[in-house]
Amino acid sequence: MSRVTVGRLTGVFGIHGELKCRALDAQMPAAGNAFVLIGNGIERTERCIGSRTGHGRLLLRFDGIDTPEAARLLVGCDLCAERDDVALGPQEYLDAELIGLRLSDGQGAELGRVAGIEHYPAQDCLIVEPGRALVPLVKAFIKSIDVAHGFIVTTLPEGLLDGEPQ
Repeated sequence: MSRVTVGRLTGVFGIHGELKCRALDAQMPAAGNAFVLIGNGIERTERCIGSRTGHGRLLLRFDGIDTPEAARLLVGCDLCAERDDVALGPQEYLDAELIGLRLSDGQGAELGRVAGIEHYPAQDCLIVEPGRALVPLVKAFIKSIDVAHGFIVTTLPEGLLDGEPQ
């Protein structure tokens, strides 16, 4: 089985050991699931016993982590799950599935490769190399995604990838 990163623990919330989590993909980490926490010299499996939104952020509780001090040791860890345990809907992709895909225009000309994904409040953006241009992951620009064949077909405004004035 392969492991994928689905979030990152970014801070402690409150006095009961809850952790702030930045989910990296469409699916929110859910209570009842086991996750592998990796980072800060840690690689261990923890069962999530609580998942809620508080003050606009995702908050998680893990079995046996019930103090801010215990939670603080996990801040900065990646939250990983087995790929087969991550259910996605149509038109949903994991970051790891998009990284490395070739970006092309409608005529088949290669425009670059996806080097990463940035998650912003308004929309997610592909980081495209060379140049590390940000391409919004929206229907207006992304016409199709074919993970199996390794490409994304786009229609981009002139200059988006090379910094030319519009």
